[in-house]
Amino acid sequence: MKLLLLMIAALLSLLLLAGCSGSGDRDGNVLTVAATAIPHAEILKQAKPLLAKEGVDLEIRTFADYVQPNTQVAEKNIDLNYFQTKPYLDAFNRERGTHLTIVTGVHIEPFGAYSHKFTKIDQLPDGASVTLPNDPSNSSRGLLLLARHGLITLKNPNNELSTLKDITANPKQLQFRELEAAMLPRTLDEVDLALINTNYALAAGLNPTKDALLIEDRSSPYVNYLVGRADNQHDPRVQKLAKVLNSPQIKAFIEQKYHGAVVPAF
Repeated sequence: MKLLLLMIAALLSLLLLAGCSGSGDRDGNVLTVAATAIPHAEILKQAKPLLAKEGVDLEIRTFADYVQPNTQVAEKNIDLNYFQTKPYLDAFNRERGTHLTIVTGVHIEPFGAYSHKFTKIDQLPDGASVTLPNDPSNSSRGLLLLARHGLITLKNPNNELSTLKDITANPKQLQFRELEAAMLPRTLDEVDLALINTNYALAAGLNPTKDALLIEDRSSPYVNYLVGRADNQHDPRVQKLAKVLNSPQIKAFIEQKYHGAVVPAF
């Protein structure tokens, strides 16, 4: 009886070890990526089967804001994120003391100005109300777009972190209000003009190439990047995802799906 019990215990130990080994192998093939829903998570869904052929299981975790995707990666709860531009990343690292790093560029989302009240930018009245994203890089991006079209003048028209304090001329006396980027589409019925990131514009049913009164051109420097940490940016799984996101298949998907509202950066 004692021998039988010992044999059963040994068998259970072997099964437990086998189960742990299998779980470790499986977890080792999983790559988690935080993303905003449109277009980032949509692009990642197209990448998932391509990456599976490379032996990596892509797990996409969708967020509605711009803070948690970086926080979760910095705290090592998630491997990577895909949603942001370099100016935003630089500002986040500087303000939060993080050290997130770029893996590869994937696409550009031309940033636009939208209105439910006017169909042309020259219809904008004096004293018009204008909403902007409240994070430094995207607020600046909106101001730069307005400056390029002569609505305001900035101290340095090439400063990617310009603020409202850098406005040196405002001939129409535009009234600015900064809000969380995700909220901006909801302000369109309340304000005269809203500067909206393309991912949130698309999520709200706006067509940037048709609905935007002003929009960045294809030369926009605001590439959206796959971002990780110094300790994992060279991980083979990460490099496989980077290669897939820069593949002809993903380029074709972006071009066919978004019709210029999102353009490949490679």
